[in-house]
Amino acid sequence: MDMFFRQMWVDKRLAFNGPIEILRLNNRMVDKIWTPDTYFHNSKKSLAHNMTTPNKMFRIMQNGTVFYTMRLTVSAECPMMLMDFPMDSHICPLSFGSYAYTSSEIVYTWRKGLEKSVVIPPESSNLLQYDLIGQTLFNKMSLINTGQYSVKMVHFFLQRKLGYHLIQTYIPLIMVVVLSQVSFWINKESVPARTVAGVTTVLTMTTLSISARSSLPKVAYATAMDWFIAVCFAFVASALVEFAAVNYFATLEANKMRRRLSRASVLEYIAEGSDDEDESVNTAAQY
Repeated sequence: MDMFFRQMWVDKRLAFNGPIEILRLNNRMVDKIWTPDTYFHNSKKSLAHNMTTPNKMFRIMQNGTVFYTMRLTVSAECPMMLMDFPMDSHICPLSFGSYAYTSSEIVYTWRKGLEKSVVIPPESSNLLQYDLIGQTLFNKMSLINTGQYSVKMVHFFLQRKLGYHLIQTYIPLIMVVVLSQVSFWINKESVPARTVAGVTTVLTMTTLSISARSSLPKVAYATAMDWFIAVCFAFVASALVEFAAVNYFATLEANKMRRRLSRASVLEYIAEGSDDEDESVNTAAQY
């Protein structure tokens, strides 16, 4: 997350009189005065930008108000439940406060209230995999062993974009299922054609399912995509099982018919042999 983090506080020791209302100082002067020891609670990695110079702005008003802003990139933890993946949405928190000063020494407040203190440009709301739907601001007090601390928290509401998964996974899976059902219209006597169609669709389904699962964290529960893949795999496998069953019963019926024809041929041959013997006996009797 790339942000401009602005802080403002009043230090009466820095009040001054003069023709200048706002004293604009170099960012190196920040180290000469007191600044709040703000840190991000759920940050995994934070970076202050220093190219080409430290991205900081430092101003002092006549009444001792200090305005201090800096550009930061913060990687924060976001707990996610992926059971609805890829139709899932998440609430990602970002909380910050003082590291050492308790609420009796420093209290954070939103300068422009809960509605306007966090401003997100429209172009920053459109992420690669998510849409930023909105954000909610909170005030809270955190009580730990060393005391009670003032904490500010922002909840970002993210909705995953479905387009990529629709193109890469859902549409190919649906097409494979449709192709697997085409084998029902192939002549049951065309064993090689139906076998190739069934095995090919099963292998394609397996490849697509592995590819789709590789983009997910290794979670211990099934996601919505896993269930969809399982249903598609069941349809494809059932087409192959159906062909195997049809081929088995067709072969069984053909063998029964072959045995019947063979038995009928034997009986006919025996009957013809009996007729020949009767004719021979009758001829001998006439002589």
